[in-house]
Amino acid sequence: MASSASPPPPQTPSRPPEIFARHRRLSGWQRMMARQARPDHARYLFDELAEDSAERIGFLRHRPARTLVLGDPTGAVAAALPGVMRQHACPAFPLDQPWPERGFDLIVACFAFDCENDLPGALIHARGALAPGGLLLATMIGAGSLPALRGIMLAADGDRPAPRLHPQVDVRAGAQLLQRAGLADPVADGRSLNVRFRTLAGLVHDLRDQGLTSVLVQGGPPLDRAALARAEAAFADLAGPDGRVTERFELLTLSGWRRTA
Repeated sequence: MASSASPPPPQTPSRPPEIFARHRRLSGWQRMMARQARPDHARYLFDELAEDSAERIGFLRHRPARTLVLGDPTGAVAAALPGVMRQHACPAFPLDQPWPERGFDLIVACFAFDCENDLPGALIHARGALAPGGLLLATMIGAGSLPALRGIMLAADGDRPAPRLHPQVDVRAGAQLLQRAGLADPVADGRSLNVRFRTLAGLVHDLRDQGLTSVLVQGGPPLDRAALARAEAAFADLAGPDGRVTERFELLTLSGWRRTA
């Protein structure tokens, strides 16, 4: 006897949570570009990416004819790589949708995927933009970064900590993301870069210069005078004999190839 029960309604695919605000990301990028035009801007993270990317390409003996660079405000990364055909500012480039151009032998992403709400989807679209045998190199601010600032902000907020730093990907999760995206020979590796600061304002200055301030949808409120005083005191407590505080940036690089067949 046939059942009279109606079939279940089709399920709509769930959308990833909105962690990052696109308009705040665009504002941060525009501010970074304006600050990069100043003579005293910080650019050491992009200089590190330029040197590291060139070394990786040389080690792999990869000779790309068509290279796409994402998120390189200083131009340092593009200048260090062969075959650069396109450069894109990440906020204006929809990484979580099919990319408008394809067939690249190399895609180098400079902190381009850090603020993607759909990171797995963005990596899948990156694979789709590669030519067969093409390579993706994506560097992100990895888990464990900015431990000093994290502690300072906790001290500043007191009993009511607010979300102020971005969620970050570690090496293990990075390797899983590459596998999920269908990239061949996936490798996730991290390295540390330590920078010393005399003032908390100097640390914030460098983050703004390099587009690394918060773009969270639900971010914390601005620090009032009392909270700022607690932050300055926490910074002073971390200072060494020379009065400087060491901050650590963990640079996570994800690499993988598009299969030739």
